[in-house]
Parts: sequence; structure tokens; C-alpha cells
Amino acid sequence: MQREYPPAPLVGVGAVVVDQGRVLLVRRGREPLKGHWTLPGGMLELGEPVTAGVVREVLEETGLTVEALELVELVDRIYREGERVRYHYVIADYLCRVTGGRLRAGSDADEARWVEHAEWNPPRRTLALDPVTVRVMETGWRRARALESGEREGR
Repeated sequence: MQREYPPAPLVGVGAVVVDQGRVLLVRRGREPLKGHWTLPGGMLELGEPVTAGVVREVLEETGLTVEALELVELVDRIYREGERVRYHYVIADYLCRVTGGRLRAGSDADEARWVEHAEWNPPRRTLALDPVTVRVMETGWRRARALESGEREGR
């Protein structure tokens, strides 16, 4: 699969993993966005269901086993060099909850860590994050809180 200067958009998956009010981030170990903090995720494999891809990617990058709960957002990530498209991903970001494992960076991630809401939420933001990542994190985090509230109320 040709990732750089692809002949067509590529399908990726991402995970908004929420645990105890925190969201899981990884520091990317390769392009695009090498060295930046992002949501764990990667490329969907041929014949692989989307939610299975989310679970696999989180395990590979973080050592954690998760359950994919629901789609948060479908995102276009297009990176250009002049007129040429260097990367084009369509990413299905899913809200996930941890079911097991131990946190560690693996495969494409140089580092993995939990972040508190204040670390990505202005005005006290301490992490340099892409605005799209922040939007997806915030949406997933809010949805996780709503689901948790519903479970506590017995819904």
C-alpha cells in the first residue's frame, strides 16, 4: 500500500480511549505528524472490520485492549506539498473503553500517555495538539461522560 502520494484516499481508524476522565494519546513515531501527540490509530487492513481495526491498532500502539463503543467522527486528513497530495486518509475515530492490558508505547508510537481534560482544553492547554485532534478528543470525551452518567442512572 502506497501511503505517500497515494493514487486514492486510504482508510484509517483512530480511537478516543477514555478512562477515569482521561484520554489516551500517543506521540507519533513516523510521518505524517512524526513527533506530534495524536490519538492512537492506523491503517485498516484488507478484509478487516472497522471496529476490529480500532482494537488492533490500540493494542499495537499502546498495549491496551479496548472495546470500540461508537463512531465519534469520520475525518479527512489531507496533507499537500504544493499541488500534490502527499497523504490522504479518511479516518473513522471511535470512542473506546479499556478492557485490559498494560500501557506501553509500541509499533508506530514513540510514547503513550493519559492526558487530563485541562491538558487539551483551552485556556490551560499544555500540549501542542492539532485542532482536529482536539475536536475529536473533546467530542469523544463528552460522549464518554454522557454514557457513564446514563449507566450510573441505570439507563
